[in-house]
Amino acid sequence: MTVLKFIGTCFVGACAVALSAGIVFAQAEAPRIDFPEGYESEFKNYLSLDRVQNPDQIIRLFANDIALEGRGEDGKFANGSILVGEIYAALKDDAGNIMESSLGHRIAGNFAAVAVMEKREGWGDIFPEGLRNDDWDFAIFSPDGERLDRDLNGCRACHAPLTDIDFVFSVEHLGG
Repeated sequence: MTVLKFIGTCFVGACAVALSAGIVFAQAEAPRIDFPEGYESEFKNYLSLDRVQNPDQIIRLFANDIALEGRGEDGKFANGSILVGEIYAALKDDAGNIMESSLGHRIAGNFAAVAVMEKREGWGDIFPEGLRNDDWDFAIFSPDGERLDRDLNGCRACHAPLTDIDFVFSVEHLGG
């Protein structure tokens, strides 16, 4: 098991324990992230892989030019950084088993969602410490851009422990 898979598994497990214990998580007051129209051509696809946190998904990650500059001298991404993840369901065989290519990777099936992580000054102020990701916030959309009504605190809680890498799992794949 890679370190990244181990970290992802631990965070997902911690989120499930917190939710089952009835811990109440904060919600953003109103949606502040818009669907990033044209991201497929305007952003760079910098990584595609089997999704660490979900064993039945594949993710393609895109970043805008600001995020592609990487972290500054302070170790943080600049405000205005936007990361987009296209989430695909993995193909399954007739028995319901995840199908893998001859290279040992999941095979992408249906395009399921577009997850967005965006950083703007002051955005983290409304969240309690356990959900605060500096000034990053999250949104999730259908592939056609419709906002999905999902609890984003799972995203916030999963990324929150990544303080040393500005809350971004794929930090090494971005510049700087």
